[in-house]
Amino acid sequence: MMVLFAAEQAVPPVVPHHAPHRTGTGRTDPMTIRVLLADGQALLRATFRILVDSCHDMEVVGEAADGDEAVRLARTHRPDLVLMDIRMPGTDGLAATSAICADPELRDTRVLILTTYEIDEYVAQALRAGASGFLGKDVTADALLAGVRTVAAGESLLSPLATRTVITRFLAAPVPGSPAAMPGDLAALTAREREVMAWVAEGHSNEEIAERLVASPLTVRTHVHSAMTKLGARDRAQLVVIAYRSGLMEVAPPSRLSPPPGSPATAGAGPTPPR
Repeated sequence: MMVLFAAEQAVPPVVPHHAPHRTGTGRTDPMTIRVLLADGQALLRATFRILVDSCHDMEVVGEAADGDEAVRLARTHRPDLVLMDIRMPGTDGLAATSAICADPELRDTRVLILTTYEIDEYVAQALRAGASGFLGKDVTADALLAGVRTVAAGESLLSPLATRTVITRFLAAPVPGSPAAMPGDLAALTAREREVMAWVAEGHSNEEIAERLVASPLTVRTHVHSAMTKLGARDRAQLVVIAYRSGLMEVAPPSRLSPPPGSPATAGAGPTPPR
């Protein structure tokens, strides 16, 4: 797999993640996420190169200093995932994201936006351009690398603030042709699928949900995909919209992580649906 990585500021190094090693042709390891760094500042690109190359399941294949170069290198390297900064010289990350996602030769390329500018309009533009995820630069190094792995694996990923923007905008002005699930449609879901869907609607990752349910991330991913299929949601962001539009959740800013499972504040607790 390949990733286009665009960032703005340094992230502290982390302990390398050890992924299963497989041999193959044309790349070091078929399980390796190949990363192209795109950022206008050379120092930041160098910092992220150290971070990415410290992981056994990732490698940097090149660097771009602006949006035009990012698109050109994406077409050269055919990345599976793009991690894109927004503000770069010349063509910005939003325009580059649109060009990459619209290119039929890059149909397998996914874009994850990483930026300090978690502005509502940027979130909306990024998702309209085809980005598969949106993260703020306040994430930890571990969370960032987990996000790269998540999106590279075909999942969608939104920060809590981006999730809130999606809810507000899409409920106020639904996109033509998007699912408009009503409460009755949720009857097709199992109790566990509704519970997982509610956690997703609060902005939690599969790993965070798995921790709360004392289940594996793979099990949670299966529940998410099943709910998406039954409700006609094309991605995780749309599943969030359906959760609020259907009445499963109230329209309110999603909460961030509560105390660890098993603590007095969370024992037996789950997302709070409308009363």
